[in-house]
Amino acid sequence: MYNILVVDDEARIRTIIRKYAEFEGHTVDEATDGMDAINKCRRTKYDIIIMDIMMPELDGFSACREIRKTSDTPIIMLSARGEEYDKINGFELGIDDYVVKPFSPKELMLRINAVMRRTRGEQNRQGERKNEVIELDGGGLKADLTARLVYVDGKRVDMSPKEYDLFFYMLKNRNIALSREKLINEVWGYDFYGDARTLDTHIKLLRKSLGRYAKYIVTLRGVGYRFEEN
Repeated sequence: MYNILVVDDEARIRTIIRKYAEFEGHTVDEATDGMDAINKCRRTKYDIIIMDIMMPELDGFSACREIRKTSDTPIIMLSARGEEYDKINGFELGIDDYVVKPFSPKELMLRINAVMRRTRGEQNRQGERKNEVIELDGGGLKADLTARLVYVDGKRVDMSPKEYDLFFYMLKNRNIALSREKLINEVWGYDFYGDARTLDTHIKLLRKSLGRYAKYIVTLRGVGYRFEEN
């Protein structure tokens, strides 16, 4: 069972999430705005954070940015808007999922469980990995899969957790055509409940992070993508 922090300025939303989470056996703490959430995260270790974007005092994006400086706790963002800009901004900050209001509380619980299974599965796999480093273009693009580090022309590049997962999966399967369904199943998991366009958003972010090496990611129209090594 998980210790969940719910951050929303609407008491009704917090109450609904608490009701469903506690019914499933989780413990729930509440914060009314971003600043409140930051202060609580400094004092308490949570398993996952559910946070609204539009809040008084300090918005969700700003709070997420501050929390990510010291914690990799999974974060699911809530928003009344579903614009691509908001999703990209959130994923760039390192959130794990994005839910548009109004939402089904049952679906939110499924997303929480899915994010936690993926997170814990990734932690277990990292503990089992042997050191693995892949270099391309004479070392201009370097990926340390064990340490989860990426270097572009000698400069370390910071990516969101899912960017790392997507990049490393494509890198290990380079020169292979990967369907959208295959990528979503392998990177997000078969229990992924999000919008399939999330993949395209992360591909866009990944290309931005790779700079001039974005050329390696080739779009296969009607199929998916391929990491094509020259």
